[in-house]
Amino acid sequence: MRYLSRPLATAFALAVLFAGCGGGGSDDEILIGEFGSLTGTTATFGISTRNGIDMAVDEVNARGGVLGKQVRVIVEDDQGRPEEAQTVVTKLIASNRVIAVLGEVASSRTLAAAPVAQQYGVPLITPSSTNPAVTQVGDFIFRTCFIDPFQGLVMAKFANETLGVTRVAVLRDIRNDYSVGLADVFVDNFKRMGGVIVSDQSYSEGDTDFRAQLTTIRASNPQAIFVPGYYTEVGLIARQARELGLNVPLLGGDGWDSPALTEIAGDALNGSYFSNHSSQDDPSPAIQNFIAAYEKRFGAKPDALAGLGYDSAMLLFDAIERAGTTEGPALRDALAVTDNFPGITGQITMDANRNPIKPAVVLQVKDGGISYVETIEP
Repeated sequence: MRYLSRPLATAFALAVLFAGCGGGGSDDEILIGEFGSLTGTTATFGISTRNGIDMAVDEVNARGGVLGKQVRVIVEDDQGRPEEAQTVVTKLIASNRVIAVLGEVASSRTLAAAPVAQQYGVPLITPSSTNPAVTQVGDFIFRTCFIDPFQGLVMAKFANETLGVTRVAVLRDIRNDYSVGLADVFVDNFKRMGGVIVSDQSYSEGDTDFRAQLTTIRASNPQAIFVPGYYTEVGLIARQARELGLNVPLLGGDGWDSPALTEIAGDALNGSYFSNHSSQDDPSPAIQNFIAAYEKRFGAKPDALAGLGYDSAMLLFDAIERAGTTEGPALRDALAVTDNFPGITGQITMDANRNPIKPAVVLQVKDGGISYVETIEP
């Protein structure tokens, strides 16, 4: 499997080192691990997810906890680096003795850490890693988000049917499993619908100058550009595209979802669209109550990643209660049979591959805000 080429020798050497370090919590608490990018170029991903998890933990503890015990979360910052993700998850499991792990957002980092959880038989739930390979690591790996084969289809269908475009260029992050996988799915589906990919260019996460790729794309005369990257680069790409006279809509995926997106892009993304897990415009009382509580606590409206973080924690707590234990195999089995769990980001029913079957929404960037356009069911 090409996504799992990094050796685990370092992780298991660290496991031996950490194994005698104690940890594990007391008899009246349950220890959960969490890892995410709290610093680095995608820090808003980790912060939003952590905020959502914190809300879930406080809520369940206020109700008396889980199995009569209070829940405590140990949080590790992977700094947006896959190798650090592997290291901190090894520490959480082997040293802190957590009974489950929540995280990460980025697929590359979850793919680096998931084999550690699988090896130790500790359930790992990623709120937002959409690359299909994540849950293929093993039967202890779960997610609360839809996967890229569906997300890519959603945007191909939206481009073809709703926008009515037939000529699309692609600009993908070649070093990012999420971006590459989502681009591939979009391209395959768009071609199957009769569309033409007029140019397929690439960049690497951390780049700041995209003018050469955009100049090549401009020469291909696209009607839209599919940019399945993360918000930091997408904002810069949008600004530089407009500077070069490329005024067609940009299209993307849930990696765009960040309060920093329009801060970086300014008005350059006006009229652009991306797929996501939920919309703040949803009138559902559960969603509106969550938005109000989040805004009161953190002083800003939640993005979809906050909702997914909340859902991943609540899903775990529900599975612990149903299992009646925190033992790994029993907890894994309870998670695997999750059926119609009422999440903030939609009802969650696990399929045979531990992926939830959920709809996606398409959102539009407009006048510095994000507005709902349509829902596409699986």
